[in-house]
Amino acid sequence: MRIRDRSRGGDEPEINLVPLIDVILVLIIFFVITTTFDARSVLKLELPQAAGQPNEAQANALSLLVNADGRYFVDDREALRTDLASLKRTIAEVAGDDRTRTVLLRADARTPHQAVVTALDALGQLGFQRISIATAPERTATGPAPP
Repeated sequence: MRIRDRSRGGDEPEINLVPLIDVILVLIIFFVITTTFDARSVLKLELPQAAGQPNEAQANALSLLVNADGRYFVDDREALRTDLASLKRTIAEVAGDDRTRTVLLRADARTPHQAVVTALDALGQLGFQRISIATAPERTATGPAPP
């Protein structure tokens, strides 16, 4: 007579989820690290309008953006505070020792005037002499001005 041991039970298949979770976490970490974030894609600037001729932008120009709230962005780095010392520190870190670079100041049309003056003051104190202010072409009654 054959006696069955009920405590052993049969071999039941089981699905082990630990390796699957490990692979998913590695993929998430890979995508987070390799993703680049562009600060300029988040910023929506409405440049002031002017009737001047467009000037060719230099390839290595230092970009200083001032948004409508008065926050500063030097290339892709945001200044921690909006005071002069913090802005000068951020510009100095991004620009390094090269004070001959052209600086392209892009300020939103709704930016408080004090924020633009603070940016110009910081650039002047650091020794930058070639500063360009970005503007948009004037709009006519039928639409935007031709390029």
